[in-house]
Amino acid sequence: MNNPANWGLFAWQAGWVFTLRSLDLMARPDSSGAELARMAIEKQKAFADGWIAAGHAAMRGESPAAVMEAAAKPARRRVSANLRTLRRKG
Repeated sequence: MNNPANWGLFAWQAGWVFTLRSLDLMARPDSSGAELARMAIEKQKAFADGWIAAGHAAMRGESPAAVMEAAAKPARRRVSANLRTLRRKG
């Protein structure tokens, strides 16, 4: 992920996930409460997993770039999985 283009792809994917989920929530407002709660929990888990991975990388003495990559990896994985799921739904 140290390649700057990968960060651009991650930002693009995150934007699409946000857009597609927002449209889905607007189309089905009756189920939006549960979906929003699930999405919030998903973000908290990705953040916590990244925090732990970054801590492990730092304790191993890895470079700051490697620590940052470890921190971002769970969020990148989740965003990619969400985008795949949303593309199949549409």
